[in-house]
Amino acid sequence: MNKEEFMKQIRDMDCDNPFQYLGPHTASDGKVIIRAYLPIAKRSWVIFSNDGTKIEMKMERDRFFFLETSDKKMSGGYRIAYSDESGYVNTSEDPYAFQPSLSEFDLYLFKKGELYKSYETMGSHIITINGVKGVRFIVWAPNARSVSVVGNFNHWTQGMHPMANVSQSGLWELFVPGLGENELYKFAIKSKMGGDVSERTDPYAFYTEKRPRTASIVTSLDHSWNDQGWVDGRDKQSYREMPMAIYEVHLGSWKRGPYNTFLNYREIADHLVEYVKKMGFTHIEIMPITEYPLDESWGYQVVNYYAPTSRYGDVHDFMYFMEKFHENGIGVILDWVPAHFPDDRYGLSMYDGTHLYDHADPRMGKHPDWGTRIFNYGRNEVRNFLISSALFWIDKYHVDGIRIDAVSSMLYLDYSRKPGEWIPNRYGGRENLEAIAFIRELNTKIHEYFPGIVSVAEESTAWGGVTSPVELGGLGFDYKWNMGWMHDTLGFFSSDPIYRKFDLGKLTFSMWYAFSEKYILPISHDEIVHGKGSIYQKMPGDNWQKLANIRLLFSYMFAFPGKKIIFMGNEFGQIEEWNALDQLKWDEAQQDERKKIVRMITDLAHIYGKYSEMHQLDCNHRGFEWIDFNDSNNTVISFMRMDISRDKEIIAVFNMTPVPRSHYVIGVNRKGFYKEIFNSDSEHYGGSGVGNYGGVYSNGNGSHGRPDSIEITLPPLGSVFFLREE
Repeated sequence: MNKEEFMKQIRDMDCDNPFQYLGPHTASDGKVIIRAYLPIAKRSWVIFSNDGTKIEMKMERDRFFFLETSDKKMSGGYRIAYSDESGYVNTSEDPYAFQPSLSEFDLYLFKKGELYKSYETMGSHIITINGVKGVRFIVWAPNARSVSVVGNFNHWTQGMHPMANVSQSGLWELFVPGLGENELYKFAIKSKMGGDVSERTDPYAFYTEKRPRTASIVTSLDHSWNDQGWVDGRDKQSYREMPMAIYEVHLGSWKRGPYNTFLNYREIADHLVEYVKKMGFTHIEIMPITEYPLDESWGYQVVNYYAPTSRYGDVHDFMYFMEKFHENGIGVILDWVPAHFPDDRYGLSMYDGTHLYDHADPRMGKHPDWGTRIFNYGRNEVRNFLISSALFWIDKYHVDGIRIDAVSSMLYLDYSRKPGEWIPNRYGGRENLEAIAFIRELNTKIHEYFPGIVSVAEESTAWGGVTSPVELGGLGFDYKWNMGWMHDTLGFFSSDPIYRKFDLGKLTFSMWYAFSEKYILPISHDEIVHGKGSIYQKMPGDNWQKLANIRLLFSYMFAFPGKKIIFMGNEFGQIEEWNALDQLKWDEAQQDERKKIVRMITDLAHIYGKYSEMHQLDCNHRGFEWIDFNDSNNTVISFMRMDISRDKEIIAVFNMTPVPRSHYVIGVNRKGFYKEIFNSDSEHYGGSGVGNYGGVYSNGNGSHGRPDSIEITLPPLGSVFFLREE
């Protein structure tokens, strides 16, 4: 290709290897020709480092500049200076004096889908080459005709910093000397399909502008962490036998600042960690903070999978957030969304002018409910992008768990589709084999790299083996949200107590499958939005009965086998539905009756954490026995929880009606004094104070197939827990 053709290609943004023409080149006569394309320059100079000589470059045309020099002049390197229309002079080393450094091995692994820590290679990284500091950019755009970096540093001039398609791999690279922290940038991508140019966010950006702005921002993730003790301990513990009481929180609406402004990650952490720790929660789960454009999506329509949202601060603010929780012994689970992504023009959709990250066929690539794009899990590079993202948050931010939203939509090709709107798999079935393989690989790699991390599935169907090991044919998750328990339980508690005797099976049915998976019991954000009503609004009766039912619901939840998750605001029975655009009703939380509900949740969480009987066998049938699940006449259920030794038991009894019941007989295994360790009807919690005066002695009379029994008083719409004193 001759000089004219090269110049035309670069000018028209049709060049995939600008290094062939730009930068230093040795001519046949031994002289060195330095060429630069500076479309915003009026004049340009070369400054030689060895002696400081400054020589003006000649402009051929179309703002292409060149200079002939000798090897001797080049021995110490050089910089290029240029003045723009305003007279401002920019000086830096020549980007095209630094050849692409992407290794063949990284190319191989990325193409194979096994560059699992690709965030260490892709995106923007501040590095030093031959003593020169700058930023290396790498982006995947295999169907682009050309890609260039644009930003403030070149006045957002498309084509001024063209990148090289390394080994024709579809990975484009350029090192830009002189750039550093906080530099704004995008990639200007010219598609082969039609030749349109679009400016795109960096899929691997570590930080971005606050919406509605969309530029990526160069940032360093260097940080001196002080939570290594926490991380080491986390990786060694047997988390299934540990208590797990999770407080689910949306950072933008838990609390807000003056004039309804967002709090910073640091401000949120300082307030939230004290609140959560006092209440006895072991973990928080934060709704997605991976950068997203639309507040109303709550973070579930992600554009930047490697960037904490700038709504609440920068990357170091979020690192402070993580450290604060770990310093106080609280784990952090991150909502992460690999099921779909939005159509925003600056994001992943049609990234290089083609369906790069999704399927072109809308029967596989378009989500019918949300109008979003579905990832192409069969494409190695896409699978690599997602797995790397999950590992990134664990590696760079020390998150303790990943909760995956909408797993059901990933598993089924016909999810929410009518006949004819989906394509069967190669065996004619409805299972998404590529998504299943991706999930298994994801969980395998998470546990391989970080053995103490928990992965959680929000999966709402009867898919078998969600929490079974991959090697046994399962999906490899550690926990699954028990959506059936949630729907049945809320359905039962929403009914009038007069009819509950007919619905007792809604509560008892879930025990048939309670140990088929390792479950988390969720009372989540999904149940208190979009007109479903708050937990308070769901409860029948007057205000006293509503609050009593709330107390009864949560005491039942903490006693039932499975880890626990409660969405913010439920702990004080907020009256209104959750509104993501405003903070919780903290004025309500200050009311005396609401404080008493918080007090009860706090006591429940501490009881759950203190007594091994309540948590050690949360996921094992040996930790649970019914006492009576069939007393529909009184609408009472009772069961016991046990630890691994099965030598100690906690008796839990629930009266689902507003009628107090005295002289109620419960069968027990051992004689002795049974201390009442919890009563949801305590005046301390806002109840009527009906109870057992601290406990009761067994009477030697067998009941419920057990050798002994206790005779107790059941409070109205109340629960009582008993522990036999040794």
